[in-house]
Amino acid sequence: MGMDAFFFKNRNSFFDRKDDIGEYVKRTCPEQVAEVMKAADDVCQQKFIFNLRRDMERTYEYVEFKDQIDWLHIPKNDPEWSFQFNRHHYWICLGQAYAISKNEKYAKTFVSQLLDWIDKVKKNDPACSNAWRTIEIGLRLEYWLKSIRYFEGSPSLTEEVYKAFADSVTEHCEMAMEIYDEFRVMSNWGIMQHHGLFLAGVMLPETERTREYRDTALQRLAQEVMIQVYDDGSDWEQSPMYHNEVLHDLLDVIILARRNAIYLPEGFMDKVHKMCYVTMYYTKPNHMELLAGDSDNIDMRDILTKGAYLFSDRVLKFSAYDSFDFDVIWDLGYKAMQSYEQLPQIMPSGLLHALADSGNYFWRSGWNENDTYFHFHCGTLGAGHGHSDMLHINLYANGEDVLTDTGRYTYVAGGERYAFKDSSAHNTITMDGKNFLHWVDSWCTDQFTQPVNRVCKDKNGYAYIEGGYIGYNNQFVNRKIVCLQPDLYLIADELYAQAEHTWQQYFHFNHEGNVSKSDTGYSYKSDKSFVELLQVGNDTAEIADTRMSLNYNSFKKNQTVKTNVSCNGFAAIFTLISVNRSNDIQPCAMKKLVVHSTFKKIVFSDDLIEAVSITKGTETYTVVCAHKDWAAPTDTFEADGCIGFGKVVVFNKKRDTGKSGTVLLW
Repeated sequence: MGMDAFFFKNRNSFFDRKDDIGEYVKRTCPEQVAEVMKAADDVCQQKFIFNLRRDMERTYEYVEFKDQIDWLHIPKNDPEWSFQFNRHHYWICLGQAYAISKNEKYAKTFVSQLLDWIDKVKKNDPACSNAWRTIEIGLRLEYWLKSIRYFEGSPSLTEEVYKAFADSVTEHCEMAMEIYDEFRVMSNWGIMQHHGLFLAGVMLPETERTREYRDTALQRLAQEVMIQVYDDGSDWEQSPMYHNEVLHDLLDVIILARRNAIYLPEGFMDKVHKMCYVTMYYTKPNHMELLAGDSDNIDMRDILTKGAYLFSDRVLKFSAYDSFDFDVIWDLGYKAMQSYEQLPQIMPSGLLHALADSGNYFWRSGWNENDTYFHFHCGTLGAGHGHSDMLHINLYANGEDVLTDTGRYTYVAGGERYAFKDSSAHNTITMDGKNFLHWVDSWCTDQFTQPVNRVCKDKNGYAYIEGGYIGYNNQFVNRKIVCLQPDLYLIADELYAQAEHTWQQYFHFNHEGNVSKSDTGYSYKSDKSFVELLQVGNDTAEIADTRMSLNYNSFKKNQTVKTNVSCNGFAAIFTLISVNRSNDIQPCAMKKLVVHSTFKKIVFSDDLIEAVSITKGTETYTVVCAHKDWAAPTDTFEADGCIGFGKVVVFNKKRDTGKSGTVLLW
């Protein structure tokens, strides 16, 4: 039996070899077919650019090799290009182009580049170390093993080619078997490495050793998943993109395990299923993942579609594709798509979701594309892909980002890496112009914070989220957020210090609009939205020209409102964010109120309790916020005729006249 028979006839792989996926995608995905054919033609001409959905570090300029390919090339001093170049994701395009067209030039290019790489990039050569990191081993195993199956029937893939391929894959596997340490246990590197090892153990000709590859990979993956994935389903690295990269790998494992009757370790499926739900929460109404930590603006429906299919989950399908897209069909096949299309979908329940282990909190007005979406982060830093984003908020409304993270831009250590990673690049608070984390390189900080005081609840139509942190040599910062309406948010920032300090707030707006000063505060205006930002308690404010990065290696100019307050000890700043459609603007207003003690007959000091009156359209609210315990010995507050008790209380002046209001925090 020839080597090709082992690859094509003796294994159940990612799609049934009898499926004519090429014909299917030509009928249903003409735009994606054109993109892949263009990418494959570029590779045939030795022109390389990384712009596929799963290219982790995108590029925007071609690197072209006129003669021999330099597999160790590093343009612009960014080794990420070299890492990605040696993962060979672009060979997937060659294989798909061959399956679509049966044009032998794609198979010839694959064989030529494969054999050239095997000949020149040696594992034991120190000069080739960038190409032989364990993360590249794992990714290459996936891309090689998937690519080769697309070339079934090609005369260019001779027995000699298959042998060279299998020998190199085996070399990869032996290295993956040899290297396992504490770093891999805790890093996405470990999961990517052992995902590739598992795929090879299943897809290579079966021997006692390939069974060892498979079993060892599963054992290690189980350990990594149990350690790296919180009970709430979040990957510990605090980056939606790397959460989804890990999830992609684990879904691959489930696909092959199920199709080859391989038992998965106890608890594995449950953790992966929870990870799918986290992806759903991380996904904005426009289907893009949050720009949190090191993340890019990537459509998440392929991940959610695979999860919905593998777990027969009707809720996940609501946020996924109705049918398989170009990427999914190659991994799951036509029969799976027919089954998936019969799966009904159900809208997720609830609008407020707390991922308490990772400290990520989400509120949305609904589950459709034009609904409002709000995210708050108060959790651990995570790994090197985390940013200084404690207390950061994201706000999406009217089909666009309004307040946004500024992204990652680069991994090259230096000023630009830190500028996008620092707390000043997030919608949070700094003290004395200093970031609360100090980055010593692209990945490591020598300072840490402690998240505390986390609360998340909804009541009587309001949502309430709170969180704080201890940092800056044990100073305390606390953020209280009240969602009064889907388009109206009150943020109370409480600043507790022990000396004279200046505090800064940052509100980074989307690059698609313009920020300007108004008589009452600041406004953001785009084709879709008009957003007002009003404040009580700040000293000064300004508009700064800043940058945001939607994808690696690119940035856009945006604008940021930066506010300042100086205090000796305690201060609080109230920020009101009012969201309107650009063609339907309801003016809003906020003013500070005097708060009385009904028992002691005094006016409370601002460091104990404050209140604001908020008006939007026909609705008027009184919101009372206590910064410390105040009700001694037996007391209630009064503000603008509203009497009550509690630390955060909301009164709707129409609905709650003569009543005690809604207590969101006792």
